[in-house]
Amino acid sequence: MKTFQEFGLEPKVLRAITEMGFEESTPIQEKTIPLAMEGRDLIGQAQTGTGKTAAFGIPLVNKINIAEERISALIMCPTRELAIQVAEEIEKLGRFKGIRSLPIYGGQDIVKQIRALKKKPQIIIGTPGRLLDHINRKTIKLDDVRTVILDEADEMLDMGFMEDIQSILSLVPEERHTMLFSATMPANIQKLAQQFLSNPEHVSVIPKQISAPLIDQAYIELHEKQKFEALSRLLDMEAPELAIIFGRTKRRVDELAEALQKRGYAAEGLHGDLSQNQRDNVMRKFRDGSIDVLVATDVAARGLDVSGVTHVINFDLPQDPESYVHRIGRTGRAGKEGTAWTFVTPREIDHLHFIEKVTRHRINKKPLPSLAEAIEGKQKMTAERILDVMQNETHAEFKGLAIQMLEQYDSVNLLAAAMKLLTGEKKEVEIELTPEEPIRARKKKFDVRSSGRRVGGGGGYGNSGERRYDRDRQGGGGYGNNSGSRYPRKDGGREYGSRDGEGRSSSNRNREYGNGGNRDRSRAPRKNEETLVNK
Repeated sequence: MKTFQEFGLEPKVLRAITEMGFEESTPIQEKTIPLAMEGRDLIGQAQTGTGKTAAFGIPLVNKINIAEERISALIMCPTRELAIQVAEEIEKLGRFKGIRSLPIYGGQDIVKQIRALKKKPQIIIGTPGRLLDHINRKTIKLDDVRTVILDEADEMLDMGFMEDIQSILSLVPEERHTMLFSATMPANIQKLAQQFLSNPEHVSVIPKQISAPLIDQAYIELHEKQKFEALSRLLDMEAPELAIIFGRTKRRVDELAEALQKRGYAAEGLHGDLSQNQRDNVMRKFRDGSIDVLVATDVAARGLDVSGVTHVINFDLPQDPESYVHRIGRTGRAGKEGTAWTFVTPREIDHLHFIEKVTRHRINKKPLPSLAEAIEGKQKMTAERILDVMQNETHAEFKGLAIQMLEQYDSVNLLAAAMKLLTGEKKEVEIELTPEEPIRARKKKFDVRSSGRRVGGGGGYGNSGERRYDRDRQGGGGYGNNSGSRYPRKDGGREYGSRDGEGRSSSNRNREYGNGGNRDRSRAPRKNEETLVNK
């Protein structure tokens, strides 16, 4: 791998890269940066977690003239979360050079954005819907844009943004440098590239295995009513530094986050019904370690790039193989190892095998953790905390009292009591979760050439191209608590936790809008959408 000194970058940009902890370039960066610095149009095929933001961000920041007081670069992203993360990375890369960048997305006060635009940012990072809103208000002009980057283009097209992207690109001068990044290359992406890119270079970094090899994957077969106890034991046994737990519905996320809090875990939920301020607050706590467990829906977690996530737990099996790959990809990033656990009910085993087939990766079966293993895991974590404090030599003021106590008491009993106090006692609170209907094995055709995504774009779930499956139906009740009693259905068989569906399919314009990572134009819901809002 090349070092960043070999690319001929400005000293201020190199300094920023060094302070961010980057040493050697990743494969996508090694291939992309030289071409981008030459001004070549390119198509970059790479999954998230491969360093593609820096791949386009470094050459972009390197060539921006800080004396310019105009928008000279535009980066389009599918969701607000991704726009925020890209903006943060651009900010870090350009801080010593003094580059001004601004994220533009729905869910944030547009008046605040208009005020920020008056500070003359050189780089705009935005979602297509809100960008068009500003263009129509004439608060953003693209006349001077010389560089355009489409990040996660396949996600944008899956969400129905093709027309918006075409409208925006038609307003940018033809003499420009255009880069398109996408995990897959379906026909609509190729069409977009032919329309707006000039003789592009194709850069591809696709692993032979779709699932990341640095992620240790395992599943536990269990019944719905056993899931929460299994989760508690798994968290105790594994003692993750940071963990993301995926639930299938918004209601599931809310119930699960509350249940974990009752059991004494530092957990919070993230889904599309939260306001932008609430989302930002949850993510800030997760990034700074105030909470170590994040419970999220697929859409809320799309595009999240949090360093240090050691564990991903699929509390509910995802609907399609692509969602599985996306979920477990939140860990094992930047060359670090990660662990992914998946809970599978007996009726979902066939669907798990389908995921294995599409991702070309065998997922190992492991037994349900025992209570003894959970206790041992918690004790081990406490011992590690004690040793960390001892090695850091931050305990000198306690030595005098420790000597006195050792003169009076047995050292083993004394340390055991201290460990018990630090470990804490598990709160035995009875937990009742509303059951989710098992996922049936799907016999759909997926494009397995890259990330398991099906090429065809029918209606359905935000990005999988599958036909709609009504997750609001409870489907005959089920076991909803630890005692195994029947849990009645709500609302005559329709449960309140709808799938966190956001965005639109290009072939089904009337799909529901979620509350995050969406089309992000404010409007009243259509009549046929009102029943889709999560209650």
